[in-house]
Amino acid sequence: QVQLVESGGGLVQAGGSLRLSCAASGRTFSSYFMGWFRQAPGKEREFVAAIHWSGGITDHADSVKGRFTISRDNAKNTLYLQMNSLKPEDTAVYYCAAGGARYSAYLYRTPEKYDYWGQGTEVTVSS
Repeated sequence: QVQLVESGGGLVQAGGSLRLSCAASGRTFSSYFMGWFRQAPGKEREFVAAIHWSGGITDHADSVKGRFTISRDNAKNTLYLQMNSLKPEDTAVYYCAAGGARYSAYLYRTPEKYDYWGQGTEVTVSS
């Protein structure tokens, strides 16, 4: 069982930066692949980034590639999302999620592959 709590959201101007954190409880955090998703008002939840349980492999959606970076610190049981060059279209509630399979060799972009979710943190980017 993994419990996730996001933080770091807020209001920022276009071009600015934010770093989201996701604190995980449970001793097995380091064995799960992790992901960030976002959901804007009136839209479906969409994939943002994912990271291998080891931290050695990452995947980013094309819409954020080169601007956002996912990382993790397994010693601190924490997942991060560094967001630079923010755009108004990045406005959404951001969720961290933990995969359902331990020590998976793969990363996934579909929400159905993730069993544990945080409550979300809101990011608003003004133009």
